[in-house]
Amino acid sequence: MPSHPLDHWALDPDIRHLNHGSFGAVPRTVIEELHALRAEMEANPDRWFRGLPERVARARTDIAGYLHTPAQTLALVPNASAGVSTVLASLELPRGSEVVITDHAYGAVAMGVARAAARAGARVRTLHVPLDATSDQITARFADALADAQAPTSLVVVDQITSATARLLPVADITRHAHAAGALVLVDGAHAPGMLADPLAQTGDADFWVGNLHKWPCTPRGTAALVARGDLAQELYPLTDSWGSPNPFPLRFDQQGTVDLTSWLAAPRSLEFVEKQFGWEAARGRITELAGEAQRMLADALGTDTAAVGGSEAPAMRLVPLPDGTVTDQAAAHALQRHLSVTIGCETAVTTWHGRGYLRLSAHLYNDRADYAHLADHLPAALTEAAA
Repeated sequence: MPSHPLDHWALDPDIRHLNHGSFGAVPRTVIEELHALRAEMEANPDRWFRGLPERVARARTDIAGYLHTPAQTLALVPNASAGVSTVLASLELPRGSEVVITDHAYGAVAMGVARAAARAGARVRTLHVPLDATSDQITARFADALADAQAPTSLVVVDQITSATARLLPVADITRHAHAAGALVLVDGAHAPGMLADPLAQTGDADFWVGNLHKWPCTPRGTAALVARGDLAQELYPLTDSWGSPNPFPLRFDQQGTVDLTSWLAAPRSLEFVEKQFGWEAARGRITELAGEAQRMLADALGTDTAAVGGSEAPAMRLVPLPDGTVTDQAAAHALQRHLSVTIGCETAVTTWHGRGYLRLSAHLYNDRADYAHLADHLPAALTEAAA
């Protein structure tokens, strides 16, 4: 029997894995399921692909149950960015309209929004949201921005939990104001599944929502959900047309040619694994408590104040400001991330926002206090060495 939660994962035990929020981690039992599915696929590809859409539909139904949404509202996509791209490719943004995003938007999503707006002759409006803003203050900023728009707002794209800055945004209230202004709402919930008990319940009547399952739910990578409500769902098509295209949403997404969809089929095993071994409610409580303790520990080690990042924090991801001038751009962030990996054996996320560097801490079930204590003990010296 595993003596430590880490034993359930195939992660290298000699490394402190403190960046679950970027790439996730797949449990051993799910990796075994993947191997078995791929062996079955290679043993008889004809039979495999004939029966694949029905098996995908069953897995999709299980995932929809986990997310507390009807199966007919949910399609599977490779990741949240692909889900956003799917929605943007299907919408007709009116020429001259505005698309509103925030300055916390995930880089790939922001680029996708910019391309879609440019194609349609629309413009992107980026709303500044301070790191210490409360939920009420964030909602007020959106309300004011929508009321003061110089052109009709056709679409609001908003993160449920921001990636680089680990903010939990009041999506339901934002959606209410957006709909009152006549705008559609696309929620980037990349980090929400697993970290939030019922992420879709916190989105109000948002028109579209996308969420990654490879992060907190620990499914195999390449598994994400796209949820669409109302008649607009039937306007959504996979980015690559296949033989399922004539089918209604979401069935048309269940058939993807010869793409290896074993990750989708194995995803329910991950959801079951966490529930059986830890219990989802207890798991969320544990990782939220650990993330808060890790933030305090690292802030004390660096002598930095977290008051400036204390507004509307995500449950299991937290920011710790790095000393002034340590990291000022993405290249420097990546260099420091590699340095910490090589010199002190910690895989971490180093992010930047408006020219300031931060540690973005993640906590999951295989982490413990000793992981963050190790980082806290060695980080000050590692920063000095990196700056030399």
